[in-house]
Order: sequence, then C-alpha cells, then structure tokens
Amino acid sequence: MTMHSRSGSQQHRAILVALALLAVSAVLLVLAMGVGSTGFESVRQAWADPVAQQIVWEIRAPRSLGAWFAGALLGLAGAVAQGLFRNPLADPYLLGSASGASLGVALALAVAGSTPFATEWLLRLGLTSAAFAGAVASVLLTLTLAQGVQHTLRLLLAGVVVGVVLGALGQLVLMMRPEVMLAMQAFLLGTTSFVGWSACLLMGAVWVLCAVVVWGLGHVLDGLSLGEATASSLGLPLPQVRAVLVAALALATGTAVAQTGLIAFVGLAAPHLVRSVVKTTHRYLIVLSSLMGAVLLLASDTLARWLIAPQELPVGVLTAVLGGGYLLWLMHRRNSPRGGL
Repeated sequence: MTMHSRSGSQQHRAILVALALLAVSAVLLVLAMGVGSTGFESVRQAWADPVAQQIVWEIRAPRSLGAWFAGALLGLAGAVAQGLFRNPLADPYLLGSASGASLGVALALAVAGSTPFATEWLLRLGLTSAAFAGAVASVLLTLTLAQGVQHTLRLLLAGVVVGVVLGALGQLVLMMRPEVMLAMQAFLLGTTSFVGWSACLLMGAVWVLCAVVVWGLGHVLDGLSLGEATASSLGLPLPQVRAVLVAALALATGTAVAQTGLIAFVGLAAPHLVRSVVKTTHRYLIVLSSLMGAVLLLASDTLARWLIAPQELPVGVLTAVLGGGYLLWLMHRRNSPRGGL
C-alpha cells in the first residue's frame, strides 16, 4: 500500500468515526432529555403541557447540550495539550487553569458571603466570571514564569508549580471562610446543573473558534510530534504557533471550567480513545477528540442523573471514577508484553 493510499484510508476511517460519534451524540441527547423525575413523560407532553415544556426545553435541553459542548471543549483541549507537550498523559489543566479557576470561585464565594444583597443570579454570574478570570490569570502567570512559550519543558514545570501554589491558596481561602465549603463543592465536583442557553451559546461559539484555529495548525502539531529540532528544520514558526495553541488551550479549558466546574479525565481520555480506534493526523485527531469528549461527558452526565434518580451524582465524581479505571487499564496495557500507551 502506498503512502497516498494509506493516508486516504486513514482519512476515510476518521470521517466514519466522526459520523459514528455524531450519531451516538444524537442518541444520547434524546436519552438525556428523558432523564429526570418525570422521565420521558415530560418529553411526550412537551408540545401540549406548558410545565412539561419548561422542564424539557428550559432545564433538560440546555443542560444536555451544555454537557456536550463542555466535553467537546475539554476533548479538544486535551488533544492540543498532548500534541503541544508531546506527552500522552497531558490534560487540559496542565497549565494551572483548574487551580486558578478554583481560587477565583473561592474568592468570589468569600466576597459574596459577606455581601447581604447578593442575589442568586448575580452570584451565579460572579462565579462564572471568577472561574474564567482565575483560569486565564493562572495561564498568564504560568507563561510569565516560563518566560514565554519557547521552552516546552519550562512551560510544563511552571504549570505544575502554579497549579500547586494556587491550589494551596484556594484551600487557605476555604479554611478562613468554612461557610462557603458547601457552595464550593458543586464547583469542585463538577456539575451541569446551572448550564442555561446563554452558556450553551458561549461554549458553542468558543468551541467553533478554537476548532477552526487548531485545525489550521494541525500540520504544526504533526511536525512537533517528530521532535522540536525536526519541526524547526521544516521551517515551522514554532514560537508563534505555540503561543496560539496555548491561547486556544486556555480559552477552551477556561470556558468549560467556568460553566461546569472541574471535570476530570475527559480531556485526558478522549484523545487516547480516538487513537485506539484510528491512527490519523492531528487535524482529524483534534476534531475526533473533541467529539469523543462530548460523547464521554454527555454519557457521564446522563448516567449521573439516572443512577440514583431523583437525586443525582456529581458528574465530576463519575468521570473521575471511570477515568481513573481507564487510566489504570492503560497502565496495565503499557506494562503488558504487547505494550500500551
């Protein structure tokens, strides 16, 4: 088989996988609309009953679509992180964005708790803004400590340091204001309960923007996978491209975290699942990882709402358990004679 025919076969298989993931997404969206205290009865009555219509279209629909978009953002960010750092264990939170978002929410809750006139709507808007601002600020701090994006290893180490320090500061805020711990739990454990149509619109727009930008830079990630020296010899503008990729990574992660809290393992597992199905270039890997992340989070959110209905599990807990099990399986494969990761 020639190189051209092999490439065409990989692209054909990637397109089939993308179509399959879109079909699974459609099925999951329908199932998710029927999960709740009233089940599918609300879906059947949505066209005639105003109450059922409100339950389906104002609560379940935006929440389900929001889970899909958040998973898509995390899957895209995970693929970018793994390609940028050339590390299969890299995840979207590697630059300290998770700890920064947590610190921002902790500070916002502490301030809101001391303001007697804070309404629920203002508090929710403040938490979302605080989480996004904290995530972006942590990435900027990481870039400052790493002195730019020229050195991947320095960037990686700076992200770890920033994550540890900001995480400790967030815990310090919670220790000083223990009354905000209960409200903070929803963010730390991850939830789609507060996602509305405006959040879906925002996440959808950011997803399209990041996907288009990263798709255009897919060939650079292919070059980086061969090593920085090889990529430089090919004439690729690595410093500029790294800056754009880091910006896309931070924007995608910060937007998802601001709306749904800290949801673990989706960004890490999605690229691995795609690679286990099809071997392709980073352009297709980015898109497929994004769709895989969307399917993973939507399926997890639906399962979390169904398992102990009418109550629900925090979706971040479920993804952590399932993702941790998947990571252990990957480690077992790596240590087996046939190899893995």
